[in-house]
Amino acid sequence: MSVSYKKLWKLLIDKEISKVDLRKKAGISTGTLAKLGKNENVTTDVLVKVCEALDCDISDIMEMEKRGDKK
Repeated sequence: MSVSYKKLWKLLIDKEISKVDLRKKAGISTGTLAKLGKNENVTTDVLVKVCEALDCDISDIMEMEKRGDKK
């Protein structure tokens, strides 16, 4: 299983929020934003900050995918 943040990027588009604005609003670093962009693991603290900034639930920004799964 691997983590996917496709839902996060779609949510940003729907809310018309740029990645830079998210980074500033959530108080996360550019490196952390890059990890999210590469579907790499980040701490739950980061995920909570993103959810608070976007006023959403964790399931709204990420999902688990089977390796090799193409959705």
